[in-house]
Amino acid sequence: MSRITIIFLFVCSVLSAQESKKLIARQGQVSFFSYTSVENIKAENNQVLSIIDFNNNSIAVSMLMNAFVFEKALMREHFNESYIESDIYPTATFEGDILDFDPNSKTIQTKIIKGVFEMHGQKEELEIKVKVANNNGVFSVSGSFETLVKSYDINIPPLLAGNIAKSIEVNFKFEYEPYEN
Repeated sequence: MSRITIIFLFVCSVLSAQESKKLIARQGQVSFFSYTSVENIKAENNQVLSIIDFNNNSIAVSMLMNAFVFEKALMREHFNESYIESDIYPTATFEGDILDFDPNSKTIQTKIIKGVFEMHGQKEELEIKVKVANNNGVFSVSGSFETLVKSYDINIPPLLAGNIAKSIEVNFKFEYEPYEN
């Protein structure tokens, strides 16, 4: 075999190995909860996409805002039309890095993900504590964080301000599988 052929095969195997270091979660779960003395608001979204790239320990998340399911249809309507304006801002995204992450570890790791969350046209830097589990190459990432409604320029009429908490609890869980082009 010629040297060029050997070098070509080596480069192809390296590129192929790099591609296999990406994982995808096609049906991640994100929920949020707003507690007030007037009314609790809870919604779940099971159609969240996320990718982890082990080449640089980066993570990206994208979710359709109108995919959140609420207890009451009126809550969903208000959320999408009046607050999130999902016709103008259809998705929320997060891009960040998993700090000091070891993808080869077989133990549950508690790590920090640092990145930027964008929703309703506003960006917010976040540091989120997560648990990362590796079960024979199947990874799960879960965690929670609190965020302020005012950080995302969401207008709440004064008459309804008592119905929506100023701080919202967000929970998430992603199950990742190998990413194939």
